[in-house]
Amino acid sequence: MHDLKRYVPRKLRDSGTAFLQLVGLRPRPILQSKGYCVCCSASTVFRSFDPWLRDHWICVRCKSIPRERALMWTIETFFPAWREAMIHESSPGGRGASVRLAKECQGYCASQYFQGITCGTLVDGVRCENLEALSFPNDSVDLHVTQDVFEHIFDPDVAFREIARTLRPGGVHIFTTPLVEKSKPSLRCALLSDGKVVHFRTPEYHGNPVSSDGSLVTMRWGYDICDRIFQVTGLFTQIVYIDALELGIRAEYIEVLVTRKPANPPNKAP
Repeated sequence: MHDLKRYVPRKLRDSGTAFLQLVGLRPRPILQSKGYCVCCSASTVFRSFDPWLRDHWICVRCKSIPRERALMWTIETFFPAWREAMIHESSPGGRGASVRLAKECQGYCASQYFQGITCGTLVDGVRCENLEALSFPNDSVDLHVTQDVFEHIFDPDVAFREIARTLRPGGVHIFTTPLVEKSKPSLRCALLSDGKVVHFRTPEYHGNPVSSDGSLVTMRWGYDICDRIFQVTGLFTQIVYIDALELGIRAEYIEVLVTRKPANPPNKAP
């Protein structure tokens, strides 16, 4: 066998997976385990070749990732009647919980935000909705679902109020958003002022299913998001953290948040 060290740059040799692929060897997974996937409802294998498990520890059957499985587990646990519910999911993905919800719930409604389009309008069969100005009537949605959306909203307070307005009594908003600040105060990264974006730190973008420009990160949330939601809506929110190898749920920033509208709201004072 040739002495590959003579022909392959050290940087490439040290990159692990890339080097193994170059020399024709199969890389070993960083983490692999057998278990049950709540997104495809089947026994499976969870496998990652990258230490960043949040985006790379996939189910080999449905390609779901940990935060999607954590979200689906939370929906089944905290809102078990979801199949008979009216569900609105903003900016769904093409895998994981989004696929299962659409497949098994007849009342599932998916939406994307298209700038310049009136909310409630269909664009190539997809409903346009802006979380800051939802077109749904008051008390009309049983379950709002958002996956990694609230770190991209310019006015999250308005969006939280819109979700609270449109939830039926007893309805729930179940969502993920990276709680990167943890016990530190949440940080605003950008805002809109007179139609212009004002940045408070180096701009960061995440993938956007309807735009190649990506989605600007506007907030870096911490655990105080629960207090923020209560302050603007009066609704209580709990954080669900799951670490379960057998369910393929282990990674950083995979907390799921559950905001519930009371089934019997208190009477208003006269």
